Amino acid sequence: MTQRLHLVFGGELVDPQSTQFRDVNAIDMVGIYPDYQSAFNAWKSAAQRTVDNAHMRYFIAHLHRLRDEEQPAGPTGELD
Repeated sequence: MTQRLHLVFGGELVDPQSTQFRDVNAIDMVGIYPDYQSAFNAWKSAAQRTVDNAHMRYFIAHLHRLRDEEQPAGPTGELD
């Protein structure tokens, strides 16, 4: 079975209509989860803890989509 890892993270945004973090050093790394349902539960819990702050947002990143193990690794554009 293919493992599908998900990262849950969040923090305070500059503007609630954007996805730019106010302070990237203060990003809350909630954790990495083995499936979407576990990640969703962690995301929901983190989001509910911060519901009173309209600038706080949490996200689920699908880590399994970042790399296809069947494909050879390619160069990273940002490092060029």
